[in-house]
Amino acid sequence: MRKRLDLISLALEYRDIADVDFVIEAIFEDMGAKKALFSSLDQIVKPSAIFASNTSALDINEIANATKRQSSVVGAHFFSPANVMKLLEIVRGHSTDSRALDAVVTLSRRLGKVGVICRNGPGFVANRTRAPFSTEANILVEDGAMPDQIDRVFTEFGYPMGPFAVVDLAGGDISYAGRQRRAASDPSYRKLPIADRLVELGRYGQKTSAGWYRYEQGDRTPYPDPKVEQIIKDVRREFGIEPRQINDDYILRRLLFASVNEACRALEEGVATRASDVDVMWLHGFAFPRHRGD
Repeated sequence: MRKRLDLISLALEYRDIADVDFVIEAIFEDMGAKKALFSSLDQIVKPSAIFASNTSALDINEIANATKRQSSVVGAHFFSPANVMKLLEIVRGHSTDSRALDAVVTLSRRLGKVGVICRNGPGFVANRTRAPFSTEANILVEDGAMPDQIDRVFTEFGYPMGPFAVVDLAGGDISYAGRQRRAASDPSYRKLPIADRLVELGRYGQKTSAGWYRYEQGDRTPYPDPKVEQIIKDVRREFGIEPRQINDDYILRRLLFASVNEACRALEEGVATRASDVDVMWLHGFAFPRHRGD
C-alpha cells in the first residue's frame, strides 16, 4: 500500500496533468459541469490522451462533443463503493474508437475490475435495469409496504443490503438530482414523492446520519426511524392513498420482474450486447445473489 500511495501525485492546476495519457473524470452528475471540465481539459491535455467519464447515466456523446477528440472519449462507470464493487461499465459513444475501448478494458484488468462494454443510452445498462427496481420499491412504500420490510425481503433473497439501505449508503441526494433532471426533460416522468421529501428535509443517508433510516455516530447499522414512518403516512394522506397489506413474495417478484423486463428492452435495442453481459453487471455491480442464477 505504501508503494502505491507513493506513486500518487496531487495537482491543483489542469496544466499539471497536461502530459498524462489517460484522464478519468469523477465529478458530480451534472452535464454542464462535465462538459465545461472536458472542454477545458481538451485545451490543455495532449491530443493523444484518452478522456473517460465516470458518469453513471449521462450521455457520453454529448460529453464527447464538448471536446475536439470525440473518438478518444469513453464512459468508465465505476460502481459504488468502488473499493468493493468489481464492475466497471465501459460505455462506447457514437465516435469512441477501439483504442479508447482497449485502454479502458486493459485498465479494468489491471485494477482487478470486471469490465463490460455497452452502448451509450440513458442509464446505459446497469442503472437502466436497476431504475425500475428502485421505482417499484418506492411505489410499494406509497401503497403500504415499509422500507425495512422491502429491505428484509431482499437480504433474505441473498443481497448483502436492501434497496433503501443502499440509497442511504450512496447518498439519497445523488438519486434525487437524477430524478430532478429526468422530470425536467420528461413531463410524464413518474415522480417519487416520499424519496424526494426525505432529501428535501436534509435526510441524505449515512453522511447526514439520517435517510430512509437513522444512524448512530460511528455505526452504519440502519435503524427504522419513526420520523420516516410519519413522512410516509403524510405523503400517503396528501395523495389520497389508502395503505394495503403487501406480502413478501409480491414485493420480490414485482421488483425483480420490472428489472428483467427493462433488461430485455436494453437487449432488443442493442444497448446491451448479450444477456450474459447483464448477468455480469448485476452480479458485480449490484451483488445479485449468484446462487439464485439458473
